[in-house]
This record gives sequence, structure tokens and C-alpha cells, in this order.
Amino acid sequence: MADIFERLLKNYGPIGQHRERAHGYFAFPKLEGEIGSVMKFRGNDVIVWSLNNYLGLANHPEIRKADAEGAAQYGLALPMGARMMSGNSNLHEQLEAELAAFVSKEDAVLLNFGYQGMVSIIDVLCSRHDVIVYDAESHACIIDGLRLHPGHRFVFKHNNIEDFEKQMDRATALVEKQKAGGILVITEGVFGMAGDQGKLKEITALKSKYDFRLLVDDAHGFGTLGKTGAGAGEEQGVQDQIDIYFSTFAKSMASIGAFVAGDRTIIDYIRYNIRSQIFAKSLPMPLVVGNLKRLELLRTRPELKAKLWENALKLQNGLKERGFDIGTTDSVVTPIYMKGGVEEATAMVMDLREHYRIFCSIVVYPVIPKGHIIYRLIPTASHTDADIEATLEAFSAVKEKLDIGAYKTNAIPDMAERS
Repeated sequence: MADIFERLLKNYGPIGQHRERAHGYFAFPKLEGEIGSVMKFRGNDVIVWSLNNYLGLANHPEIRKADAEGAAQYGLALPMGARMMSGNSNLHEQLEAELAAFVSKEDAVLLNFGYQGMVSIIDVLCSRHDVIVYDAESHACIIDGLRLHPGHRFVFKHNNIEDFEKQMDRATALVEKQKAGGILVITEGVFGMAGDQGKLKEITALKSKYDFRLLVDDAHGFGTLGKTGAGAGEEQGVQDQIDIYFSTFAKSMASIGAFVAGDRTIIDYIRYNIRSQIFAKSLPMPLVVGNLKRLELLRTRPELKAKLWENALKLQNGLKERGFDIGTTDSVVTPIYMKGGVEEATAMVMDLREHYRIFCSIVVYPVIPKGHIIYRLIPTASHTDADIEATLEAFSAVKEKLDIGAYKTNAIPDMAERS
């Protein structure tokens, strides 16, 4: 019998194989200082485009005050225990009620984490007879939830309604053959990599043709889209057609936690059956207090969302004017598509960070096909015109270098942090 660790140590995985050269720089980098558009990386000031601090709430003075007061009043331990047993409070229930009202749903349940919550939501909603139909570009938390699903699942090509109908035909036929189960459709309000909104309007229009319930992960739409900031469903005019609405606090609210909202009877079922919450300690009171304040600012400070979009459009229009391909984004998420290998990508990242003082996330093989590079820029309400202009200038410069082969190299540079 083989030692299970022996297999692991022979192959650290597609990303882990580079750890000895990448740790602390390309992977697990350390941004230091106050959260904002400019932070410290390895002792240097850099303009940061990698934080989902969309509305700039992370260091908003009212937020800092609420967080500090919550910690001082309650400490991090309260409430102690899982909510069902001993960890409930009036403030937890107040936050749930206010979240539900904000996204125009009857009720909501708090979740400790978005990733964990989505995995458990799929588990609690679906039995072995149920069929799931989902978008091919769904987030990893959805994919991991699907892996736990004991029933059938069909994937449709990303935002392709023709293929969606094809998979719905297959799912419907299977349910009818089984004479048991139903269909859950899962998609996203905004796809976090490419920035394009899910086809919520087109999918909900097919409810008259097919019998299904719709679960939407709106992590990137909540707080950024719609007249009031209630998300992609509000933006597309179909919020009432979303059966289960999910979002995390880790994006627009710059916090920890998540929630799921819908009809009161279904949410009550989730509340009493969702394993990731029943068997986990309650969300600490300082986070609940802080999230109540964050939600208040989402409701009462529309200028934050307006500033976010002003910055996003300046960045996106500037990139397009300079000939960059930013795909089909119709959200603030801003991808930049380039051609090149992993080695070229890492050399370009180094140049941006070391010489142009620009820090942003990059995606390469094996996440995307070989020969492709995606930079993902996240504009926030905290960025300035100077930040945007410096970034546009930097990308123009490195793109020119990439095109003439200046980043050609045989290996990923060794930039690992040494202990």
C-alpha cells in the first residue's frame, strides 16, 4: 500500500509546482498598509487593482468606527455556539431582515462564508432525484457544490441560451423518465473573470416553457448593479423571477459572511437544514454590527456606486481607446486579454510591479488555455484619476514590449520570498 503523502509530494499541482520560485510574489503576495488604491508591496507603493473593495468601504471612517465599536462592545467570541443551539441574536435577525428587504425577497439566512455557503445551499436544495443545469463558467464554489450532488447535472455553454434550452430539454426528459425530482438552474449575476452578466432575463423568460427553479450567485452584482444596488436581477428587471438569491459580503461590503434570500417558506427550510450553518459557530457579533452599517451605506450613499462606475468606465474606455481587448464585460470587472505563455506573463507582471508600480491579478494556464493571458482589474470607488492614467500608460508600455518579444524567457523568474 502506498503512503498517501508520497503521491502528493511527487506532484504539487499545476500551480504548486512553481512554489519555490513564486511564493510571496506571484502566489501568496503580501499587500501591506491601509486598504486602498495604493498599498505597499515589498516596500514599494503600488497602485492596486486586485481587491474587491468595490465601494471603498474597507477603510470608510463610518465603517471603521462601527467595526471598532462592535468589537469593543461584544468581543469576537459572542455569540458562542451555532445559531440553532445558542448563537442567535436580535442583531443577526435584524441583518437578515434588512438584507431580504434590500434585494426584494421575503426572508434571508446569514452564512458565515460565501464559498462554504454556496456548497451547502446546493446540498440542502437538491436530492438524488433532482437535476441541476448550470453555466459552464460557474464559480468554483458552485462546481464544488455540484460535485457533492448525488443526482444528474447538465452544463450549458457559457451564456448560450440555445444550448441552455438543449440542456433543459435533456433535464426535463430525465425527470419525466424518473417520475421523480425537479430541476434547479444555477447561474451568476456577474461572472467574476470576464465581467459579463448572466443571461438572467433570457433564462427567466423560459420559465413559461420549462419547469425549474433559479439560483443566482450575485457576488459581483450585489452593491454594484441595479438602480438601488440590489444586483444583476434588478439591473435586468427580473429580480422577482430569481427564486434563490445569493451573495457574499466579501465584495461590495468589504467584509466576511454571506446570505441567501428568497420566499419565506423556502428560506425557513434552508435555515433548519443547511449543514454548514447548523454545525458551525455563529457569525461573530462585531461582523454582524459592521455588516449592518455597511448595508446602511449601500442604501443611503448612492454616490459610492456612482463613483465606482465613473472610475470603471474611465478605465474601460481608456483601455479600449488604446486598442486593448476587454471582452464583453458589462460590469465593473475589467479583464484585459493578451497573448503569451506563462513565462512571458510572469516577466510582464514583474515589470508592472517593479518598474511601473502597478499591482493586479493575472490568469494563465492551466486556468485558461495555453498561450493566453488575462489580467483582471477591479476598479473601486477609491481609485483616482491619477491611478487610472498611470495604469493606462503602464499597460500601453508593457503591451508594446510584449508584442516585440521583450518578455521572452525560458523559465519563470525566481522571486520567492526567502525565510
